[in-house]
Amino acid sequence: MEEQGNGSVRVIVFGPLIELLGSRTHKVALEHAMSIEDIVHALGAEIWLKQGITVALNGEQCPLDIHPSNGDEVALLPPVSGG
Repeated sequence: MEEQGNGSVRVIVFGPLIELLGSRTHKVALEHAMSIEDIVHALGAEIWLKQGITVALNGEQCPLDIHPSNGDEVALLPPVSGG
């Protein structure tokens, strides 16, 4: 049985998150029982949690409390604003 929490995920960010984090893609090592919300914190982008960030796991929109697996892709999309 494979132990949960091993490996890493690829994180892709969009919009102003690219500027905040310095690049569009990131690799985050998974710690035991790490959720997508934990990944956002690990990247230092937690300010976006209160601003309505949308997340997707392997191309499917999902809640922040989902626990990704090794090799998954997480996308972080800031809210769209118009003017």
